[in-house]
Amino acid sequence: MTNIFHVVFYQPIFNALIFLYNIVPGNDVGIAIVILTLIIRFALYPLNKKSIQSQKSLQDLQPKMEAIKQKYSNNKQEQGRAMMELYKNEKVNPFSSCLPILIQFPFLIAVYYVFQAGLTNPDSLSLVYSFINRPESINPITLGFFDLSKISLVLAVLAGLAQFWQAKMMVAKRPPKTVRDMPGAKDEDMMAIMNKQMVYFMPAITVFIGLSFPAGLTLYWLITTVFTALQQLYLFKNTFPSPQSPTTRL
Repeated sequence: MTNIFHVVFYQPIFNALIFLYNIVPGNDVGIAIVILTLIIRFALYPLNKKSIQSQKSLQDLQPKMEAIKQKYSNNKQEQGRAMMELYKNEKVNPFSSCLPILIQFPFLIAVYYVFQAGLTNPDSLSLVYSFINRPESINPITLGFFDLSKISLVLAVLAGLAQFWQAKMMVAKRPPKTVRDMPGAKDEDMMAIMNKQMVYFMPAITVFIGLSFPAGLTLYWLITTVFTALQQLYLFKNTFPSPQSPTTRL
């Protein structure tokens, strides 16, 4: 299983990094990482698009979902049937947002090993394909002074801020007090509170993780988060109405 992972994920990503490292000006590994990250993000763009749309659609459906819960509070079977009917009518798949995360997980692990061992272990260069020029070593310094093989507080904080920006766009607002006081609105209010807490919790976790990994991986995570946030911004502007508009999609 480990061998399959190395052949299918680790080696292609590592060789792509080496190829980019060979062709970028000054053999700057930081630029190579940014380009590689963007290539991966564009390759996964369709899946991320569906995931973002699904998350936003589920968020917009919360009032209707709460109405169903209230209407069938004593009949779980009928409640489930009504929920499935709602998803079908609104063309929303509640599980589609999980697929991109599962697909990206092996990529993230492979990138972690590439930046943890690939940038510091000369033996890793033996995995370079024969048709790619193999450098004698990989210089982990980018921009002339930034060592991507070591931990970077700056990149960790920037990754946390990017995570905050991305999460802030997805947060659900608490219902007005008049709505919160209505029977059956407690679940919706609780979900809004939890979403708001995640806006601050996830960036904190991102900074903590960033301070545990080599800066090369933190740079990858930063670029990934910024790309995803920009993708969300674009989709929200072009696919979903503004907060002041009705919640029906265009």
